[in-house]
Amino acid sequence: MAVKGLGQLDKQYDGSQIRVGIIHARWNKSIIDALVTGAIKRMKSLGVKEENIIVETVPGSYELPYGSKRFIERQRKLNEPLDVVIPIGVLIKGSTMHFEYISDSTTQALMALQNQVNLPVIFGLLTCLTEEQALARAGIDEAKSMHNHGEDWGAAAVEMAVKFGPVHNDF
Repeated sequence: MAVKGLGQLDKQYDGSQIRVGIIHARWNKSIIDALVTGAIKRMKSLGVKEENIIVETVPGSYELPYGSKRFIERQRKLNEPLDVVIPIGVLIKGSTMHFEYISDSTTQALMALQNQVNLPVIFGLLTCLTEEQALARAGIDEAKSMHNHGEDWGAAAVEMAVKFGPVHNDF
């Protein structure tokens, strides 16, 4: 199994001035917890201050697009706007078509959300065929562990916020 990631480019970005929102589903809690922890760990290593990482939850992955939109809007109304948001969810295939419908609709909605809110939205949705694959991608399956994809999402969030987010946006 190949392990791919962002590489070392993320080391050049200073996240000390950005505000990051993480919104996560509550399904598959142990996997979600590991991914959220990985994202926070990586962002903090890139200078993001703990008080500038705001975490919110929604029931499931299907609720991530709407929840993300409202989360962004709420933070703007509080005069504490986010520079980037990371929706985190885990979908594991079952024996029905439910997985395909939720995966596709959530992916499309998250992609479209970026343009609606004019903010980077990091794709933090694992779509796995088995629970074992999800555990490996969260870095918690000791036998087949890959790196924690949450770390990649945290690094991508810092890069996108620094390069293109509202704080440093010079368009």
